[in-house]
Amino acid sequence: MKSFAYDRPADAASALALLDAHPDARLLGGGTNLVDLMRLGVEHPSRLVDVSRLDFGGISVDADGGVRIGASVRNSDLAGDMTVRSRHPLVAEAVLAGASGQLRNMATVAGNLLQRTRCVFFADVSTPCNKRDPGSGCSARGSGAARELAVLGASTSCLATFPGDLAVALVALDATVEFETAGGSASIPVDELYRLPGDRPDRDTTLPPGALITSITIPAAPAGMSTSYRKARDRQSFAFGLVTVAAGLRLEDGIVSDVRIALGAVSHRPWRARVIEHRLLGVPLDPDTLDDAIAAELSAAEPEPENAFKLELAHRLISGVLRDLAQRQGEEA
Repeated sequence: MKSFAYDRPADAASALALLDAHPDARLLGGGTNLVDLMRLGVEHPSRLVDVSRLDFGGISVDADGGVRIGASVRNSDLAGDMTVRSRHPLVAEAVLAGASGQLRNMATVAGNLLQRTRCVFFADVSTPCNKRDPGSGCSARGSGAARELAVLGASTSCLATFPGDLAVALVALDATVEFETAGGSASIPVDELYRLPGDRPDRDTTLPPGALITSITIPAAPAGMSTSYRKARDRQSFAFGLVTVAAGLRLEDGIVSDVRIALGAVSHRPWRARVIEHRLLGVPLDPDTLDDAIAAELSAAEPEPENAFKLELAHRLISGVLRDLAQRQGEEA
């Protein structure tokens, strides 16, 4: 690991000033992703700005019934919070599906959202990688080693996938990220926080340079909606997903009145399945309609030979989750 300067600012304004003065500085939360990448030589910032001890507030309910989560809240505290578990159990399920208890105790909410997209070649500095070194090429394509990589939204420049769980749930719940820059405060939907690789896969998010995430807000859950998070992976714990599904469903007299679906581990970003949502809204959730909607969503996929199985896996996961939620809706009616 290369040497670096370390700062622990006393407040957000001081952190922003450091980021403005040192454009190649990186923010440090729990360090569960960044420090690993520094050890591998993938990341080599000249300065770390430790914001893990700044007071961005804890977990609270706003006047509209939304839940506000401070950026430095630890993942384990988020998953165990009774406000979150009662109002947005999908969030707790997603967090508990990720990493291990030790890592959740360290990782911050903001750091979790900003973890780098996943690819074995990105982590191997001996191979060309457009995400690590723009213009050098994509070693994943044609490698025979793309089993865990993207099938939706990829480009000729990059096949990496977003590895997180929390962000997938937040996308399904229409959550918003609040952040500050030297120019002031702003917010953005989590669904717009991430970008597809295009010809600039080195840019993971749409945040402006020098941005500091301060909180995440989840709007009040629609009355009567049931939610579920499901993750298919190679082993039961401490494993990245092969396909993950965050879903919410509300039926009224057997008709879909609200449906939310976000997929993880299939794209460079959490993938909001809006084709499925559009096709299911306002119709009965019968098997043929459901299968046709899922097939339409996945028709844009461009898999590699070794990860084509993700399409059938995604189809089965989405179908299974929505069927289970429909059954739960019937039992609660």
